[in-house]
Amino acid sequence: MPSEFSPRWSELLASAVSRPGLLLEAYRRFHGYSLGNQFAALVQCHLRDLPPGPIATLQKWNALGRSVRKGERALVLCMPVTVRVKDDPSSPAPPGPLRMKTVFAWKPRWFVLAQTDGPTLPAAIPLPSWDEGRALETLAVRRIPFAHPDGNVQGYANARTVAVSPLAELPAKTLFHELGHVLLGHTTDPGADQPDLPKSLVEAEAEAVALLCLEALQLPGAEYARGYIQSWYGSGQPLPEGSAARIFKAADTILRAGRAEVSAVPAPERQAA
Repeated sequence: MPSEFSPRWSELLASAVSRPGLLLEAYRRFHGYSLGNQFAALVQCHLRDLPPGPIATLQKWNALGRSVRKGERALVLCMPVTVRVKDDPSSPAPPGPLRMKTVFAWKPRWFVLAQTDGPTLPAAIPLPSWDEGRALETLAVRRIPFAHPDGNVQGYANARTVAVSPLAELPAKTLFHELGHVLLGHTTDPGADQPDLPKSLVEAEAEAVALLCLEALQLPGAEYARGYIQSWYGSGQPLPEGSAARIFKAADTILRAGRAEVSAVPAPERQAA
């Protein structure tokens, strides 16, 4: 892991793939945040020797009666930012109405509990459970009977359907892999403006989604997922930045879709970026 935090999805994914157990710790500590931000927060805590704990903005800590100690550096997380769309100066048409768009940017606005002083906070809520049926319904993905004649095939996906072989050695890993294909858009026509990805990258992306989900939920198969990624994409070679960002988003979507609703969430955990 680098000595300084680098806010790049490809580097975060490389750390998640190469360091077993790290993503599970991140998911347990920061499950109120997006999966990518969970991992980013934990990496920064480790780099700074900060005990992982609840994180919130300066304003939120103040509202809870706690103050951030002088000289503490904020954690960097990815958050949506609304920006103005500039008019094309070469266009002959007069400037149109003000247009805005949302982009995502890394911003240093969060502090961990260990960087603050003040009254004791309520106990953290238990980690929410994950349910396959709830996830499939939320994702609008249908699980269909396995009907492939090749007994070596573990599963497959088509459009918004997935199938897992009853003989699959690791059915959870196979399910997450096939859901990864669906959420990453591998099962639909990419369109003329999106080039086809090579099969090596397609399979590595889907298996990386499976790996993140398995690690977060502490399910078996993560070590096989690591070997699968390396066999398709090569050992020690990070996935492209765009792929890494999409992988984190797809895995986060799958995990959120299957989680039970939690009614009593401590205030710091609601600051999900």
